[in-house]
Amino acid sequence: MVPLLPKLFGTSGVRGVFPDRVNPELMIRVGRAIAQYFNRSSLVVGHDARTSSKALSLALTSSLISSGASVVDLGLTPIGVLAWSVKKFNLGGGIYITASHNPPQYNGFKVFKRGGVEITTVDEEIIEENLDRASYASWSELGRYSTLNPLEDYVSELKSSLSVQHSRYKPKVILDTANGPTVLVAPRILTDIGASILVVNGDIDGRFPGRYPEPRPDVLEPLLPVLSAVGFDALFAFDGDGDRLSVVTPNRGFIKQDRIIALFAQRILSERRGVVVVSVDCGNAVRKVVEDAGGKMVLYKLGKTHEGFLKYGNTVLAAEPWKVIDPRWGLWIDGIYQAAYLTKLMMEEGKNLEHILNRIPDFPQARCSIAVPEDLKAEVYEEVVEAMKSRYSEKAEITEIDGLRIDFEDSSWILIRQSGTEPKIRLYAEAADIERLRSLVNSVLNLVLSSLSSRGVKPHSIEKSILP
Repeated sequence: MVPLLPKLFGTSGVRGVFPDRVNPELMIRVGRAIAQYFNRSSLVVGHDARTSSKALSLALTSSLISSGASVVDLGLTPIGVLAWSVKKFNLGGGIYITASHNPPQYNGFKVFKRGGVEITTVDEEIIEENLDRASYASWSELGRYSTLNPLEDYVSELKSSLSVQHSRYKPKVILDTANGPTVLVAPRILTDIGASILVVNGDIDGRFPGRYPEPRPDVLEPLLPVLSAVGFDALFAFDGDGDRLSVVTPNRGFIKQDRIIALFAQRILSERRGVVVVSVDCGNAVRKVVEDAGGKMVLYKLGKTHEGFLKYGNTVLAAEPWKVIDPRWGLWIDGIYQAAYLTKLMMEEGKNLEHILNRIPDFPQARCSIAVPEDLKAEVYEEVVEAMKSRYSEKAEITEIDGLRIDFEDSSWILIRQSGTEPKIRLYAEAADIERLRSLVNSVLNLVLSSLSSRGVKPHSIEKSILP
């Protein structure tokens, strides 16, 4: 029996450690398959600031051109700019070299098709099937190469899309650009629409010397004293490529992502009713806001909410924690747009973000990541899932869209899933009170630790944040 090759695409694109899993040889194979998938049309290529990104981009570009596709090279740019460029310049698709929020030794890529939307699971399967089948073009059919700097057009169009009507407030915002390419445009956009800003971690450096590239609570809350001391309204923090946006405010600290999603849903549903597609790790704040506004909330796979957007009719928003797809701007995730939109709300409503969020529900939440050896991840996960089903199946509602989610009668819930990008098992939970939340998290965390212990493994890293 021929062993199955490991799956290339994960939760959100392709990621792995350079050069063990992601390297120039992989990009050459991928380039041929992508060129064939897009019928050798014109494709845009861009990359983040990681130390390996330029080398991977050059290898990919060479392969695409050698396989008959023409390349428009954006170079170093935020991921939202690349997706926007696919639509703006009517290109066949695009590829962005990135590992998003992963550590600096990781890299990978995401693929976008016409209109700027990410490819679907079916598209990924087609590309994977052709990895070693696709061929180079003949000498007379090679693609062309050109470069483009679309930042001016992007800034102009985004500002026009979010033009502020009757400004009543000048918000003060700290922008943490995570040593990534969002610094090329985000400060300018927020300044131009009328905010007062302070940039931190603004030097572009793919080693991420300022902070870990994932803008999670334990990474950002040490900046809270700075935020309070300088009298700013909010901290907007990006990840390494600019698709994720986190928000910290002086009095509330890290703002739960569900509440940001709920705020977007509230504003959009006030304009028109429809379906809000959210990932399976979203909680009751979003559900309550959507249902109170007359909309319908649908759970979907993490990293694939764009598929849900395309699947359901009358979808007005698709989102997962840190990432929002607002079709009023485009069918792609763009943290810069999110930051600009939140700034616009503060200016027009004459309130800081804490006051704007006062009417958005707030429930205690927990997020945990347990480091697990890659070769044991699936085995440990399956064992824990079976134990959870045995323990809770008669007491709660079970959903297996993406991992295992258990919803209890008291509206608390917990989700366990394998990370699609790192050797980790992740836990997400929510409850009405903090003690119930801790009890729920600890019960499942102990199952994971027990499973690892029975295999002689002690996790070297447990990331755990509980937000009241």
